[in-house]
Amino acid sequence: MRGLLLSLLGAYQKVFTLLSYGSCRYYPTCSEYARWRVEEDSLLVAPFAIVLRILRCNPLFPGGIEYPVITKRITNVQFKKTKIRYWLVPKSENRFYLIKNLY
Repeated sequence: MRGLLLSLLGAYQKVFTLLSYGSCRYYPTCSEYARWRVEEDSLLVAPFAIVLRILRCNPLFPGGIEYPVITKRITNVQFKKTKIRYWLVPKSENRFYLIKNLY
């Protein structure tokens, strides 16, 4: 299910970003926000957060920077070389801002 949602989001991003470049009021864009949520959050929680984000993306809201906040319990920390896709910046206990690695 997760793979299907990610492929639909990828197709949406390739087609519609050509038509409406720069029209999102937030960073990351709503489609990128949805992709991050689907990749890192529960499939029960992610759709609600995505719909709320899309509803806020209109001229009545100021926009700006809004990173996804996910709930994650960190256990079994292993020290090994790995590729970092997202940084988890602490917000509160077991809640983190999800920020994409640029390198």
